Amino acid sequence: MLAGQGVVVGGERVHRILIVEDESHLAEGLRFNLEAEGYAVEIAEDGPAGEKALNEASEPFGLVILDVMLPGMSGFELAQRIRAAGNFVPILILTAKDAAQDLIRGIEDGADDYLTKPFHLDELLARVRGLLRRRRWDGVDPQGDSMRSFKIGATTVHFDRFELETPNGLVELTVREMGLLRALIDREGATVTRGDLLQDVWGLRADTKTRVIDSFIVRLRRYIEPNPAHPKHIVSVRGHGYRLNR
Repeated sequence: MLAGQGVVVGGERVHRILIVEDESHLAEGLRFNLEAEGYAVEIAEDGPAGEKALNEASEPFGLVILDVMLPGMSGFELAQRIRAAGNFVPILILTAKDAAQDLIRGIEDGADDYLTKPFHLDELLARVRGLLRRRRWDGVDPQGDSMRSFKIGATTVHFDRFELETPNGLVELTVREMGLLRALIDREGATVTRGDLLQDVWGLRADTKTRVIDSFIVRLRRYIEPNPAHPKHIVSVRGHGYRLNR
């Protein structure tokens, strides 16, 4: 199983969170509050230390909270390295920059969500819970008749568990990955434009210039397609967007 695992404490699985932040007072404050919420937290003081913690972890992290302005290696670069290593752990970017291009760059480099400093603790905790959420997909009522699973070729999507059941085993999806997949599934067989995906999944303007959709499509194809280089389920519609075929 991929991202989202944790350690077992008292018979319950506890999510592990890595905080990569060079401001020690902020990092310790985050650790205190996250541990009060029941998470297991580790701190890395710079980019190289964060990369080392991820590479040498005995148990995988369920979330990385990553500052952008770091000594030794920027948060942008670390996010790129995490994704290049094939690690798709959810990443929450913390940035003092509020320019649109900086936020877009963070998403393009692999972040799943972002917060601009200063932020309220309640907002951070809500983002953390959202990124770690695996048991329920928005719009699916576990007690009702709403769709909770969907078959794509040899893969079964479990919306309520944020999981893909593939021939190679279970894959846990991030909130953004499931959001993108759900947007395509909801309009199965029809072309979904890039603008619609940016608005529906990322909350960005439809005309935002970004490669983030392409990066996430590559990730989904690696999970779902028998041959990602020649996709047959998530196909590109040149000049328009993407279409999902079962």
